[in-house]
Amino acid sequence: MLRLVITLSLSFSATSAQLTSPLGPVVDLGYAAFAGNSTPPASPTNPDTPVVGPVTFFGGVPYARPPLGDLRWRAPQMLNEDAKSSGSITDARNWGPPCIQRPAVVGIGIEDCLTLNIWKPTNATAGDKLPVAVYIHGGGFYANSPQGFPLYDWVAQHPTGIVGVSITYRLGMMGFLGGPKIPAFSPDTGNGDLNVGLLDQRAGLEWVQRHISKFGGDPHNVAIYGESAGGASVVMQVTAYGGTKPVPFKRATPQSIGFGPTRNDSQIERNFANAAKFIGCPTTGSSSETLSCMRNASLGAIVSAMNRIPNGEFAPVVEGPGGFLPDLPSRLIASGKFAEVEYNGGHCTGDGKTFASGSPDQFVTDEDVKRIVFSRWPGVSEELRNEALALYPLLSENGTFPTEWDRAWTMAGEAVFACMDWFLAEGLLAKGLKNVYSFAWDAPDRVLYDARPYLGAMHTSDLYFLFDGTNTFGNAGNTFTPFNSSESFLSREAIAYWTSFGASGDPSSSKLSGSPSWEPMSSPAHNTRGRLRLARGTDKTTFTEMEEISVAEIERCTFWMSERVTDQTMI
Repeated sequence: MLRLVITLSLSFSATSAQLTSPLGPVVDLGYAAFAGNSTPPASPTNPDTPVVGPVTFFGGVPYARPPLGDLRWRAPQMLNEDAKSSGSITDARNWGPPCIQRPAVVGIGIEDCLTLNIWKPTNATAGDKLPVAVYIHGGGFYANSPQGFPLYDWVAQHPTGIVGVSITYRLGMMGFLGGPKIPAFSPDTGNGDLNVGLLDQRAGLEWVQRHISKFGGDPHNVAIYGESAGGASVVMQVTAYGGTKPVPFKRATPQSIGFGPTRNDSQIERNFANAAKFIGCPTTGSSSETLSCMRNASLGAIVSAMNRIPNGEFAPVVEGPGGFLPDLPSRLIASGKFAEVEYNGGHCTGDGKTFASGSPDQFVTDEDVKRIVFSRWPGVSEELRNEALALYPLLSENGTFPTEWDRAWTMAGEAVFACMDWFLAEGLLAKGLKNVYSFAWDAPDRVLYDARPYLGAMHTSDLYFLFDGTNTFGNAGNTFTPFNSSESFLSREAIAYWTSFGASGDPSSSKLSGSPSWEPMSSPAHNTRGRLRLARGTDKTTFTEMEEISVAEIERCTFWMSERVTDQTMI
């Protein structure tokens, strides 16, 4: 990766030397220094919108050594942070490049991509101990980059100041190549590591622990966020190592947690063999020989191989005892093997409409629901399919659901997304955690809604409001749609809640004055479970309000998260 490095003379005081640059504010980490880009705040459009002052952005800050050559498919390696800066300042005014992703194109995305992006109040200095919000992007573990998820508004809006960070991590075949030839604890020891994309995320979080104080952040007050594959990443960071190691964060907000199904051993081995074959390397013989060939392959060969294997084939894999992901997340949660963190988990109300695997006109009979929805989990038995369908009775049969389509999308939404955020919340409550919150996002992305209204508040609708009207595509091709006045108001309300939770563990601590209080999921006064439903209203208020999670939904989620079901769905 090419970065502009400027060498400047230093001015020394009696006790220290301070680096400055005409490019912008400089943060000196001791082993390296970076010049950022300051942007003045926009004029507030509403008196209820606090602005703390200008924000400074630092992009493309490396957190690990480039994973090239022999470091392909190995855990990220620390930089030489014992080195002393010689006065060189790196231009960090722009985003770091995205990682290679699918569809892969030579020249779009690179291997040397393990970088962070950091936003801070311009006047924040070392020692300010501001809360830190870290975002992990989604994209099915094979696409997207932090460029579609700018944290400028989060930092600019929070009334007492926060520091924002986003992590770039290896994707697809480069981040999640599996199989018995890979892990260091295989018979051929030392060949590589599994789940290096997740290890990249952890390495970025550990870099934050070591260095975010220089940007004014508090390493003891870090919250992590992520949506879809990013939400699954958040859950896997919480369950990492089965909860046997401390986590480098205090709070977690997974949004629309997007899981699996996790690939089984035969699928993982098939994908490894295809990757080696398409790269042009031997698929028989020793693992050392195969991996050596793959590590010496050209970028063009890598790109060609990535494009010949379908999306989603490379994703996190279960490693077994001692690994970062020792078991399925559902099993780890069920057995209490996860970190005790403050939590705010939720989903979009139309997640299931995006993932029902069909459109409303395709669902006419019970068999359509079982065939189409369960195409995601072909290993689920007919007995379990019938049992699942019975939990979603039709209105015509004295049930709840008006149509087969309503059964289908509700089933898909709960099985893939809503029940996992509920399940982890219940696990944390069982451990005695108090700051546990839940939400349902019920405001659609206007651009996607206009294209397919039947999707409602479809998957990624929350991102539209949290990140400036973003609509993200592969290879970092992001577009942003200007908000209308009511969208702008909901955006400000949501960002206030999200950053309040990250800063204090209470999403109401710095909420907008007219927004309702967000109550914990479990109230000591009664045995019900509650969540905040966020909905768009007018340019002066929203329709956001607390709602009770129904007994029927909890019953359905208990079914989906039972061991006999997760063993077949592999979530």
